[in-house]
Amino acid sequence: MTTIHNDQLLLQRFYSHCATRGTEVFLTQPQGNGVVQDYTFNDVLDQAKRMAAHLLSLELPPWSKIALISKNCAHFFMADLAIWMAGHVSVALYPTLNRDTVSYILTHSDAELLFVGKLDTWDEVQHGIPEGMRQIALPLSPPTNLPKWGDITTSTAPIKDNPVRNADDESIIIYTSGSTGQPKGVLHTFQTICTPTVGLVDILQIKPSDRSLSYLPLAHAMDRWLSECIGLYVGSHIFFAESLDTFVQDLARARSTIFVSVPRLWLKFQLGVFAKIPEKKLNKLLRIPILRGIIKKKILGNLGLDNVRFAGSGSAPIPAELLTWYRNLGLELLEGYGMSENFNYSHITMPGRGRPGFIGHPCPDVTHRLSEQGEILVKSPGNMVGYYKEPELTADAFTEDGFLKTGDRGEIDTDGRLRITGRVKELFKTSKGKYVAPAPIENIINTDSNVELSCVSGSGYPITHAVVQLAEDLLPKLDEASIREQITGDLETLLARVNGQVEAFEKLGFIVVSGTRWTVEGGHLTPTMKMKRPVIEALHQEQLDAWYADGRKVIWEV
Repeated sequence: MTTIHNDQLLLQRFYSHCATRGTEVFLTQPQGNGVVQDYTFNDVLDQAKRMAAHLLSLELPPWSKIALISKNCAHFFMADLAIWMAGHVSVALYPTLNRDTVSYILTHSDAELLFVGKLDTWDEVQHGIPEGMRQIALPLSPPTNLPKWGDITTSTAPIKDNPVRNADDESIIIYTSGSTGQPKGVLHTFQTICTPTVGLVDILQIKPSDRSLSYLPLAHAMDRWLSECIGLYVGSHIFFAESLDTFVQDLARARSTIFVSVPRLWLKFQLGVFAKIPEKKLNKLLRIPILRGIIKKKILGNLGLDNVRFAGSGSAPIPAELLTWYRNLGLELLEGYGMSENFNYSHITMPGRGRPGFIGHPCPDVTHRLSEQGEILVKSPGNMVGYYKEPELTADAFTEDGFLKTGDRGEIDTDGRLRITGRVKELFKTSKGKYVAPAPIENIINTDSNVELSCVSGSGYPITHAVVQLAEDLLPKLDEASIREQITGDLETLLARVNGQVEAFEKLGFIVVSGTRWTVEGGHLTPTMKMKRPVIEALHQEQLDAWYADGRKVIWEV
């Protein structure tokens, strides 16, 4: 296993960049109204040291937990650096959490102080903050009466030295997204977040000249690793997004050379292309040799991906057809697999060695195997210390010989590549006694351009069914009877296509178009856009008998 030396730890690496490249731009932050602020390495170091001095003045116990709730922004990085410099542990909260979950995490983590950053939901969040908790408002935070970062850093002298942390020191606690219940605090050390960082840098040969856009939630392990940890380690240029409405402009500004997203966004990109050029017409044009290269370049340029040398997808399985579509455009999407519990350092599609439908090979120093039940077990240098204050849950999460129980079912091919076949606990049994794994069926459904998300169910019924959420761009058109008729026909075709690819006992009886939009705010999706299956199934429970008695192939929920 790779040994991380002290000079490879994140704080030490950041100090070395400041010493050799201090005047170079490290972070680029949109401020709104067309204003963009660049922060050099020296700017970030100075502000972090000033805030670290303030934290030290509070005389908090060593290794205190300092919380941070914010959308992605430059001062998220600075706050983390200040927390670490002051000898404490960072606890980040998703900026979309409701008051009850905010209250639970701040209480459970024993947080001593909360940094409040860029938020759209302050009216909700503030009611979950325990009374009397110290708070500091970051730049770009909502209007509050809290002490401001800028006022504190202006009036506080920076610490004089460069404090370092040891490999085994606690670094961060990541609270899981709660797709299976109450969030759990995943505790990591500097060793367990830095070893995966070094590993990915080596795999992808990431350099200081690389550029990336930080927009996936930094409270989640994925972007904390890909943007913050890699940015601090390599010193690559990190850009931030202003808002969902400006995402295309933000991506164009970054001219990303590394871009990682989730399947849902890769699908939205594709649907956006089809909205401008119908799929059949595009396929015909791509078969014309003289036009093929021009069209590919134009599509990637319009998406802001024409400078990308590494494109990745993670957080959920991505349909093989979607991978093939991007590959035909000249963009090889490398799929990654991991969890907060191993800091996402598990499996990745190695460049040039991908196989559609398979995630890829284990990362260096990662060992994998399948349990007798087909559960994927992983031993990784990124494996967590444990769940914070939950020794029984921690013990249950590992095998006796130290393999993390992922909760995912899988297959391993003869070349060692891993395929995800669903969640262990998501299997359901039909009334005919057959066990069905919904995820592979959903992956087929989600390749349809009409569908954004789907949920396959059928426990206790003779056949399965799927509830689908239509693609967002279709919503304004649904009042037109002809559009509904066309979508109904498309979904009937989809139903036949799905049933032609699955086993007899997995065949769908019908598809239901959901009348409810599944959102993070509504509690249907996690902050990382994963489906909360029990919530969605409960949403339609009372209608199941009527749906099964209906007899139609496509049902529109009122």
